[in-house]
Amino acid sequence: MAKIKKGKWVQIYKVILAPGERSSNLPPETRKVPFEMRVKGFLLEDAEIGEEARICTVIGREIKGTLVEANPCYPHNFGKPVPELLSIGNELKALLKGKGVL
Repeated sequence: MAKIKKGKWVQIYKVILAPGERSSNLPPETRKVPFEMRVKGFLLEDAEIGEEARICTVIGREIKGTLVEANPCYPHNFGKPVPELLSIGNELKALLKGKGVL
């Protein structure tokens, strides 16, 4: 496997608490799985996927974890646009202009 170069945008993974270390106050289905973190940042030294790596986040935190992905994306979104809502901003501006507010 090829090394990912220092300075590249990557994602790391780390188990913060194993199931046995989690609070007894949690629901059983939550308590039985590890508490995990996934963090994106810039690689501080060359590393391969699966190796321990250090990153620097966009706010300057330095974190260690297992390198899982190079050049990760943000897969979440807010769904498909609602056609009726797309024009609301322009309609509101027109109404406010007509009333002399804008």
